[in-house]
Amino acid sequence: MDELIAGFSRQLLEALKISSKYEFIKSAEMPDQVVIAGLGGSGIGATIVQNYTQYTAPVPVIVTKNYFLPGFIGSNTLVIACSYSGNTEETIACLKEAIKKKARVVCITSGGTIAQLAKKNNLDCILIPSGMPPRACLGYSLVQLLATFKHFGLIKSNYTKAVQDAARLLDTEERDIKLTAKKLAKKAIGKIPIIYVENDMEGVAVRWRQQINENGKMLCWHHTIPEMNHNELVGWRTERQELFVIFLRNDSDFKRSQMRMEINKKLIKPYATSIVECYSKGKYYLEKALYLIHLGDWFSWYLAQEGGMDATEVKVIDYLKGALVKQ
Repeated sequence: MDELIAGFSRQLLEALKISSKYEFIKSAEMPDQVVIAGLGGSGIGATIVQNYTQYTAPVPVIVTKNYFLPGFIGSNTLVIACSYSGNTEETIACLKEAIKKKARVVCITSGGTIAQLAKKNNLDCILIPSGMPPRACLGYSLVQLLATFKHFGLIKSNYTKAVQDAARLLDTEERDIKLTAKKLAKKAIGKIPIIYVENDMEGVAVRWRQQINENGKMLCWHHTIPEMNHNELVGWRTERQELFVIFLRNDSDFKRSQMRMEINKKLIKPYATSIVECYSKGKYYLEKALYLIHLGDWFSWYLAQEGGMDATEVKVIDYLKGALVKQ
């Protein structure tokens, strides 16, 4: 897993090569709405792209992490099915529903049933390299999502340059990122991390939570600013030695949200063992998001090392899938 994390910047650049070579079957006519189906490591890219495009996409962008598609799906809905293995049963169910409803479909996968269904139904299917844990392949799926959005006119920005800039930033900052992550892990081991972030980057916080769960084998939760100021903040009433609060921050966060974070720190401080802040680096959204994601990935790996865990192993998920097959 550490080798896969270390190769994240290379993966981003390789993903750009894959997207540049792919020729879409479907025309570039803009859809009425977009639904992205994907779960876990295969679906986190969808959440990040939804955040990235929420103020600029000309049509609604919805992410579903379930067996079902929204009721409005029609012939001019773009459904993007993301499953690294190609065998995620929830995403397969969504794909079959999209085919039945004659939606416009793009699949992003390394093979499996989804690739087979795509071939059978003459669907767009962008193939990415196989043989890795899905959560270690965010770079591949994220870039293909961006390429798909670009093809259908859903983003106007130069995502290629943004990804290239992010890859260079990560290479430049790699040593410091690892040092920061290691120090953070030493403080957080044995505690329950709580991740707070501004709403516009919730996907980054979700990624941190998922990686802490899967790599670090630890419980974790996250919430967003300003929403948590209307509910969770009231829950900070008693001192809890096991809680470790991390604010993920950007110098570009909305001014009022930054003010809220400063006030939140003061209110939470009497009750949390530790409060730390992790600021992003980079000029633009994707650079900042990918910087924080990379920091979180290393943090989760160091948590596994500190806790004597195998960061790659996910036996409990394998057991669940096996049990479902028998039903």
